[in-house]
Amino acid sequence: MMYILFLTIALAFLTGCSQSGAQEPIVIDETGNTETIVQTIEIDSVWAGHPVGFSLLTHGERQYIAYYNANRNMVVGQRNLSDPEFQLHIMPATSRETHGGTSTVLGWDSHNSVTLGIDKENHIHLSGNMHVHPITYFKSSLPNDISTLEQEMEMVGTDEKRATYPKFMNDRNGELIFHYRDGSSGSGNEIYNTYNTETKSWSRLLDAPLTDGQGLMNAYQSQPTLMKDDWYHVYWVWRDTPDCETNHDLSYMKSPDLKNWFNAFGEPVELPATIENKSLIVDPVPPGGGIINLAARLVLDKDNNPVFIYHKYGDDGNLQLFVAQIEGKNWVSKQITDWDYRWEFSGRGSIVFEVSLRDFKPRNDGFYEFSYWHVKYGNGTILLDKNFDNVGKVLKPEPFGESLKTEGDFPGLQVRTTGDIGNPEQDEIRYMLKWETLAHNRDRPRPEPWPEPSQLYLYKLEK
Repeated sequence: MMYILFLTIALAFLTGCSQSGAQEPIVIDETGNTETIVQTIEIDSVWAGHPVGFSLLTHGERQYIAYYNANRNMVVGQRNLSDPEFQLHIMPATSRETHGGTSTVLGWDSHNSVTLGIDKENHIHLSGNMHVHPITYFKSSLPNDISTLEQEMEMVGTDEKRATYPKFMNDRNGELIFHYRDGSSGSGNEIYNTYNTETKSWSRLLDAPLTDGQGLMNAYQSQPTLMKDDWYHVYWVWRDTPDCETNHDLSYMKSPDLKNWFNAFGEPVELPATIENKSLIVDPVPPGGGIINLAARLVLDKDNNPVFIYHKYGDDGNLQLFVAQIEGKNWVSKQITDWDYRWEFSGRGSIVFEVSLRDFKPRNDGFYEFSYWHVKYGNGTILLDKNFDNVGKVLKPEPFGESLKTEGDFPGLQVRTTGDIGNPEQDEIRYMLKWETLAHNRDRPRPEPWPEPSQLYLYKLEK
């Protein structure tokens, strides 16, 4: 990767201090590292009245998408990577009563994302459009064929009537796993199922929920991620009520196999993980302390110890970034920003974020970098040394999605993008979906007029 180190700053870094005796901040310029669109596919017209998550999954030489069209119907698409367009299949509209039933027609709830998975025999799995509703789930009867998706009204048959946040993942052996929250915001458990390709059936991966709020709270949890130590890592915050202000206690654990779990110090964890297990708490941020759902990013240091960057309110009352790392048998944290802005978030429903945390990763030069977006300060990348002290910044090009302009002229339209859950780490080529919607509206209907449908695109990007 090419970058330029400003000469005077590089000299200050090498000597460790400036002429006045204080170390100068390091600035690394990587603004030349950009991406180019090498292929554009117009897919369909989609609903633009509010945002909801779409899905893109590249699997070998085939690609699958799931989204809501202009009529708010759930649609699935597929193509070979060599094909110039997608074959589309509109899912049948099923009815939903006020407090039950399943549906493939999108309402006004931005929680109702749609997601895809692929099992070891290349059968397609689809789930979505549920927020504290019965599981809405489909499976293809033939491999690689979206036209054979058929609805199944249950997976395991228990704890499936109040489901939210469906997510598929494949373990290191390619086995398909499905997880979701059973319950509601402020009162719920994380459930994990595993799929058997021989019996074509689901069963519980774990004898107990991974996390359990004990009727008092629920965990907003990251997806278990296989990292460079070949272990799965997961973190979460607890929330006491549907009010996002009541998030608290950044927590963490890890596993070699998704069944046996350990805290950061290698001690076994009895499942389900609860707030009572204090050894899992990274930072005991209190309710109202400035942490929100998944407002953290994780990296492993050179010794494979977990290190977090997250936000909470500092002593001055403003929202700040903090680093938490292990020293001995304790987590220690330190503030790494000095922002003059307080993001005061509260209330129910999908909110408009004023701070977004992005990549946290090691660099080839032994340093680390962390990227963010801030409503006042815009995009930025912080440079951290081996001790995770803030020593400067990295100048980067604007993230690709934010350089795109809206095509529609309806007031308030914003560009939406989603990455590829199948091949997210390709070095030179990646794929993404792009469309436009209005902002979140706390899951409430907007009065008419509504914007015209926007165009959904697939972009193939090359560095």
